[in-house]
Amino acid sequence: MTSRPERIASCSCGKVQFKAVGEPIVSAMCYCADCQAGGAQLEAAGARADFRDAHGGTWYLTYRNDRVACVKGEEYLRGFKLSDDAPTTRTMTTCCNSAMCLKFGPGWWTSMFRVRFGDDAPPLQSRNNVRAVTDRNDFPADVPVYDRFPMSLFAKLMGARIAMMFGV
Repeated sequence: MTSRPERIASCSCGKVQFKAVGEPIVSAMCYCADCQAGGAQLEAAGARADFRDAHGGTWYLTYRNDRVACVKGEEYLRGFKLSDDAPTTRTMTTCCNSAMCLKFGPGWWTSMFRVRFGDDAPPLQSRNNVRAVTDRNDFPADVPVYDRFPMSLFAKLMGARIAMMFGV
């Protein structure tokens, strides 16, 4: 049996930690209107401004739900939704106001804010759903940039779901 790498995502003060097992499904920056509004909501609630870039994009490491768990400090987590019926909950800490993760309700994945992993995070793979960004001239040319969510993202999510169903 092969071992899977483990990464620890910590809030800025260290009172909250998540463990993520294996490689993420994807490591991507999202610029969709929902992520931009959710990021602004967290910042308005006092979140540190370290989880978004200058264009409002958020860099996530997305893991299957069965591969990520809060292992320390769950009592310091506070969830935010853009509306009462929104399927997405963004979480930040009450101890040091660190944005921690995003959970899409009907989905089978959790997206951890990359900054929480520090130097242990894998590199960026793409910038997704950038159509809402008005000035893209200063985007680095380091990874592919997509106006919408690329089909490859949906393929990776479906592949992860199938693997999860079979316990792989």
